[in-house]
Amino acid sequence: MKSFSITDTGKTRLVNQDYVFATEEKIGKLENLFIVADGMGGHNAGDYASRFCVEVFTKIIKDPGTEGLPVSILSHALAVTNQELLEEARSRAELNGMGTTFVIATILNDILYVANIGDSRLYLVRNGEIKQVTEDHSLVEEMVKNGEIEREQMRFHPNKNIITRALGASETVVPDYFEVELRKDDLILMCSDGLSNMMDDKDILEITDKFQDDLENACRKLAARANDNGGKDNISIVMIRM
Repeated sequence: MKSFSITDTGKTRLVNQDYVFATEEKIGKLENLFIVADGMGGHNAGDYASRFCVEVFTKIIKDPGTEGLPVSILSHALAVTNQELLEEARSRAELNGMGTTFVIATILNDILYVANIGDSRLYLVRNGEIKQVTEDHSLVEEMVKNGEIEREQMRFHPNKNIITRALGASETVVPDYFEVELRKDDLILMCSDGLSNMMDDKDILEITDKFQDDLENACRKLAARANDNGGKDNISIVMIRM
């Protein structure tokens, strides 16, 4: 397994509210861990939220008392992280209302375990095809499901940044969980919406296929293309090659 991660402020934002974490090494009872978080909140609260949640989450994962199967470990850590974020937001007026998306991946015995909250995504690229594994928790995703808009219209809809779930949004956090049986040469791509709103899946696939043996170059090319297309948000990418 190989991995590479990158985060970029983009062309229009003054602050990078994204935060990434990636380790191929064992962390707590998990064999590896990859996270993309996209913070939200006024001033620097979004920046604070994403970093705070990654730091709290990884601290819980490292705790010797955190045991169990991968999904139960992720579920426990997310619930505690959400509570600590809410308490932190209440303690300082300038942090009130802060929150963050969170997409997590860990691999054990060629099984990919995924948890997500919000609209940061995880894709699987296999045999020249790209598939979005996670489902966006967003207003436009609900509009697609209800037949109000076509999926192709999501990236350009004025309400595309409205998310329906996030860490810090409520007392109870409700992530989605996914399991994927991996094969040799599978590519996992995690990203914030600063990438997925600036590029369609076909364009992402074009670059990942072209640079499939050079993860660093692939990540940098994707970030550069997102910036070339407007760079309207922070861009974060984690790529993992089996």
